Amino acid sequence: MIQRVKIAPSILSADFSKLGKEISDLDKTNCDYIHIDVMDGHFVPNLTIGPDVIKSIRHFTKKKFDVHLMIDPVKKYIPEFANAGSDIITIHQEINENVMDTILLIKKLNKKVGISIKPKTSAKLLEKYLDHIDLILVMTVEPGFGGQSFMHNQLQKISTIKEMIGNRQVELEVDGGINLDTGREAINAGANVLVSGSTIFNSKKYKNIIDDLRKL
Repeated sequence: MIQRVKIAPSILSADFSKLGKEISDLDKTNCDYIHIDVMDGHFVPNLTIGPDVIKSIRHFTKKKFDVHLMIDPVKKYIPEFANAGSDIITIHQEINENVMDTILLIKKLNKKVGISIKPKTSAKLLEKYLDHIDLILVMTVEPGFGGQSFMHNQLQKISTIKEMIGNRQVELEVDGGINLDTGREAINAGANVLVSGSTIFNSKKYKNIIDDLRKL
């Protein structure tokens, strides 16, 4: 089973006035993924970016783009995000569309597929998807805005999902309020991918803080 901790800086906390440079700076670090939050102002209370922006920053790095789609409906937009350069496309369990159909579409487009759940969603609802996905993303804040505090009541959910995954090659990613302390707690609970925004981008020395997070 996957052991090494992976780090995915979330560009939600980047300086969007120089986004290309921010991506270039991340490219010089040892981060594994670049986490891109897409929000529609409907499924979650914020608006961020679309496939055109992803396409425009794709050439700044060869790092994998870990694209988290907090949008509903989502299925009709999947081809656009795939063509824009996404490597992993994560959708939410809570969407009003058929989740399995959307998962199969992502796989058909030869992209890795993830499924995410909000803090109030039960881990049990993921069971039927476990053999069809590459990643589970547990939200440890209510999705919508960066800089929120980690919800410690989600640690048991992370442990439960870790047990559910068993020997499957499914990564367990955690996003929301991740710093050196909460990152350690998430890893101890079973996570192997940490998404971190404010902690990384506020540090100014991206390489150093990413290395510190990886050592947890």
